[in-house]
Amino acid sequence: MKSLKQQTDEELMVLIQAFNHEAFSELVIRHSDRFYALSYRTLFHQSDAEDIVQESFLKLWRKPTLWQQKRGVQFKTWFYRIIVNACYDLNKKKSSQESSLVDNDYEEAAAEEDHTSQQLSDIDTALKNLPERQRTALNLCFYEELSNKEAASIMDIRLKALQSLIMRAKTALKAQLSISEEDDHENK
Repeated sequence: MKSLKQQTDEELMVLIQAFNHEAFSELVIRHSDRFYALSYRTLFHQSDAEDIVQESFLKLWRKPTLWQQKRGVQFKTWFYRIIVNACYDLNKKKSSQESSLVDNDYEEAAAEEDHTSQQLSDIDTALKNLPERQRTALNLCFYEELSNKEAASIMDIRLKALQSLIMRAKTALKAQLSISEEDDHENK
């Protein structure tokens, strides 16, 4: 018999549906860093990203039958969609309130970084300025290294639409980063 570490995500999900705590723990350990990274790159706020991942895993534990093996969907693809949707929902909620605290925290942290970190911060800022769906497409395809087909499935869009989002995001990033590079040269 395979150990839990040797089992696929889908095999663990079958065990989780039988309320196996150890299988759930293994799945959380296996994937929490990956899903946190995606949440953070979507929200740019540490505690919100942590909350999204924790709440999503709790939702999985409470309702494990939401994932249906017979549909043939990989656990990872299915759970990415849950994380992405939770991030979208939080962004909608925050935009209706006012998220000046998140912006201030992010800008203060960026101001304290050295030159290399500042370059990374510039990239993060440029990513943050992208429309949500463009940012999600880039996150899934480039940071999470998913195929375009998987990313399109997670985002519930057609492959061509995903490719269009990626192209527009790349164009916008190039424009934002070249403007800041020109500004840097002018300020020196």
